[in-house]
Amino acid sequence: MNAKNFIVGGIVGGIVNFLLGWVFYAKLFPNIYPESAETKLEFIALGCFTFGFFVSYIFNKWAGISNPITGLYAGAVIGLFNGLSMNFYIFSNKTLNIESMITDIVINIIIGAIIGSAVAFVNRKMK
Repeated sequence: MNAKNFIVGGIVGGIVNFLLGWVFYAKLFPNIYPESAETKLEFIALGCFTFGFFVSYIFNKWAGISNPITGLYAGAVIGLFNGLSMNFYIFSNKTLNIESMITDIVINIIIGAIIGSAVAFVNRKMK
């Protein structure tokens, strides 16, 4: 695995994730996860970068993905499973809101696809 591609791809993926999360969750769909006085932006950022590095690791170590279209599809699949997993956890201890759940899963697919494409683009440019 090329460490430079992994690190740069992870950083780019994290930044893309953070910015898209702000667009989707703060601006377009603020009721899915309403902000509270206890919201910690630094933990949101850490989560975004963790996911960016996760995608970068998969693309660099296992899949060798450097085509942005392939990255788009692979990122969408990763986003689907991430969205399903997270929503199952979230709604395990609160009232099920199927509309919010489906909306969040679709948002995760879109964000995952864009992150995947961005990480693959970085991999291609750094070859």
